[in-house]
Amino acid sequence: MSPQVPTAPGVPAAPAQVLLLPGWQNSGPGHWQSRWESAYGYIRVEQHDWLRPLRGDWVARLEEVLIAKAPAAPGGFVLVAHSLGCLLVAAWASHSRHVSLVRGALLVAPADLQSDELAAVLRSWSPPALQPLPFASQLLASRDDPYCSMARSRVFADAWGSELVDCGERGHLNADSGLGSWDMAHRRLGRFSVAGLPTAKASRPRLADPHAERKQ
Repeated sequence: MSPQVPTAPGVPAAPAQVLLLPGWQNSGPGHWQSRWESAYGYIRVEQHDWLRPLRGDWVARLEEVLIAKAPAAPGGFVLVAHSLGCLLVAAWASHSRHVSLVRGALLVAPADLQSDELAAVLRSWSPPALQPLPFASQLLASRDDPYCSMARSRVFADAWGSELVDCGERGHLNADSGLGSWDMAHRRLGRFSVAGLPTAKASRPRLADPHAERKQ
């Protein structure tokens, strides 16, 4: 039987656990996902291979983390995905029996596999899953994203049933976009009824990452 998020009438919803899903090559220390991890204690789903991402492996890893952490997360989960992480959410949701664990998803700058640069190294991800997501979602897109046009972002949003948020011209919405801690996006987590979003705490040092300069 699939684990369930409690929804008893009259019982206040418990806070959701936020899981961060970076894209290909992970998110470096200047990325807003890394800043959120440091400031709010959100949990990064660590993939076994960030450089050669295989869809089946990444989907299995997300499933493993959700099931393992479900007993300590009575309020369910919110998934915060960037780039290839968005396609991971869609692929996982199209096969998992545990979608009821997820309350919502914030999908940022999905990777477009029609791009020659991405298609050559992400063959296992094509075609992307384009079924409606079984939970609420918002898709934040940039008008000048080099990895996904706004038109393709609309295709993804329509297919997944996501609310599309136009973020203007901010590139790939990553560390190079100058977003800092990206408070606007963080406030949007509240739309998924994440009770009691944590306040930022004193930053803590991150362990040295041999791939810290990666931008995706």
